[in-house]
Amino acid sequence: MDLCHVPTVREKGWYLALMAPNIKGPNFAWLDPSRLYCHPQGLQDCVADLLQPFQGDPIDMVAGIDAMGFILGAAVAAALQKGFLAIRKAGHLCVETVTQPYTDYTGREKVLEVRSDAILPGLRVLLVDQWIETGGTMRAAIQLVEQLGGVVAGVAAICIEDSEGGRWIRERYKCAHCVPPSLQPRFNRHQ
Repeated sequence: MDLCHVPTVREKGWYLALMAPNIKGPNFAWLDPSRLYCHPQGLQDCVADLLQPFQGDPIDMVAGIDAMGFILGAAVAAALQKGFLAIRKAGHLCVETVTQPYTDYTGREKVLEVRSDAILPGLRVLLVDQWIETGGTMRAAIQLVEQLGGVVAGVAAICIEDSEGGRWIRERYKCAHCVPPSLQPRFNRHQ
């Protein structure tokens, strides 16, 4: 798809066609959204679709998860005119942090960290990542926010897969994602 082309009819998720499939193997996500982020209207429509369920909800800050969640999270924060907090992979912040271990979608053990002074008790945080496959990374981010006394105002991602972890998140938090229900089975099976 041309990075300047905008379809005449823009249904929810039209921009998903901009994503490219993984050609590098199992240590990479199965779809790459970086072309979606390059498309001005695609990115705007993706952010609008992610924010639609949260219209009128109190949100104090947006937090994006390392690394592709930074792009989408910063765009969401700008649209909401809120601050942006980076939740990093451990070892990247040079200030006092709180950490949380987790297992990522590839089965690797990792650790997330966040500044210990960024979230005050009661602060309502919208968590954003590009994709939720097994839910391990997002659960770690949720635990960090809640450990610091923050409130998870919601979870937003391009796709929240129908995995055990994805269901756990959907059952407990208000969520938004961009995949229309008719396409969800294809995204769950990585087709």
